[in-house]
Amino acid sequence: MDRRDGDQQDGDRPDGYPAADRQRAVLERVLAESRVFLDGLATRPVSARADVDEVAAALGGPLPADGTDPLAVIDALVRGAEPGVVAMPSPRFFGWVIGGVLPAALGADWLTSLWDQNAGLLVSSPAAAGAERVAGGWLLDLLGLPASSAVGYVTGGMMANFTCLAAARDAVLRRVGWDVAVDGLLGCPPVRVLVGRERHDTIDLSLRLLGLGAGRAVQVDVDEQGRMLPAALAAALDDGPAGAATIVCLQAGNVHSGAYDPFGDCIDLAHRSGAWVHVDGAFGLWAAASPALRPLLAGAERADSWATDAHKTLNVPYDNGIAIVADAAALHAAMGIEAAYLIKDARPDPMDAVPEFSRRARGFTVWAALRSLGRDGVAAMVEGLAARARRFAEQLSDVDGVEVVNDVVFTQVCVRLGSAEVTREVARRLLADGTAWMTPSTWHGQTVLRISVSNHRTNDADVDASVAALVRILDDVRSGTARTPSSRPTGLPDRSGPDSRPGAADAGDPQSPGSYAGVE
Repeated sequence: MDRRDGDQQDGDRPDGYPAADRQRAVLERVLAESRVFLDGLATRPVSARADVDEVAAALGGPLPADGTDPLAVIDALVRGAEPGVVAMPSPRFFGWVIGGVLPAALGADWLTSLWDQNAGLLVSSPAAAGAERVAGGWLLDLLGLPASSAVGYVTGGMMANFTCLAAARDAVLRRVGWDVAVDGLLGCPPVRVLVGRERHDTIDLSLRLLGLGAGRAVQVDVDEQGRMLPAALAAALDDGPAGAATIVCLQAGNVHSGAYDPFGDCIDLAHRSGAWVHVDGAFGLWAAASPALRPLLAGAERADSWATDAHKTLNVPYDNGIAIVADAAALHAAMGIEAAYLIKDARPDPMDAVPEFSRRARGFTVWAALRSLGRDGVAAMVEGLAARARRFAEQLSDVDGVEVVNDVVFTQVCVRLGSAEVTREVARRLLADGTAWMTPSTWHGQTVLRISVSNHRTNDADVDASVAALVRILDDVRSGTARTPSSRPTGLPDRSGPDSRPGAADAGDPQSPGSYAGVE
């Protein structure tokens, strides 16, 4: 009997209730909830309607002694958790750097859970390993990186930095005669790590976890946009002992300004000193996919490792970070391990490129995103994000008392709204209002409002509605007016008409190169 569909027969369960019918009911319930959620994103308040205590109370209580019907469990989860959901896939979510989810990537993510593959070994899932191999090759080609590089799929940008820097640490110590894998770090030669003063905090955390000490890193001066100064890097390199084990960390996309380090000059200096160069490109590395934006990364392809997030600019679901190392053997030496019970052959296994043994098959969603968009579609999506950021900057620059404090070169916009107190209060009210989500921060000693355009759904009308909400709330703060947030934001864009984004004319044709088929 063919049971490939996973059906069980009546009587498979003690109560006689067909398990297959239960499973289908659960999946149909989830599909119905998915439709409601996605269809409502255009008008749904971005902010959550309940806080963590309310959600915990709704989901809590003693663990039942007896089990609960799966469909009832899903219903209870939706009732209890959905009010606490922040609409991160909303086209008006601009907090931190969080992308949306492309339709093909969402479907692939559902299949990833359905297939439930352990992606650690080639033999444990030829499906996962094959998808990751192809997606990795596409990524290297799309981003202009060496085709022989090793690609590892990790949880996010932080672990991508960790993985690349682990390979860097081991490699530079190996050059001076020390084997970390055998001898550990106790008594090893010193490792100098040079970082920009405005590097991302995940670099510091990676250095802590790798035993290199964030406080021991040499901080190199940057310009007003956060770009490393080559002259300062040269001086810092010269200050170290000749032949020392050295790592230089550069940045593709400052988290506040979006600025890019001058890679060509910095990499030349670092390599002349024998240093390993790592590029943290969590969201900014994707500019290389666009011919128009690729000059921001000129020379970055000559680095030794790169870290990025697919769940940021590429718009695949969480969690999906990517670690790329030019010297594949160096990554495999840092991450690989042998065990008697593993089934391995001469080819590197996926687990040889990441810190994990068992992990989710993350490559399916990356493959689906890249296949659905194609080369031109990825470029159009990335360029669209940058264009929406420029639109924010242009409109906000025209508002009295609002200052755009960064040069908008990619997807990040930082604004001051007068005083620090006014900026913080506007940020607080924006989150409560629900029209758009923008996050406060501090940059160069100033309180700013950060706007990160990372979602493929965002169009010009979303930008306009978000600016209107910000201006309305700013006027209220300045005048001392208090308003009660509406349960449904007003002035939102009408999505009933044609989509005006690039490629939208071909959106109904799933074969159209570069189209946004099914995006909305």
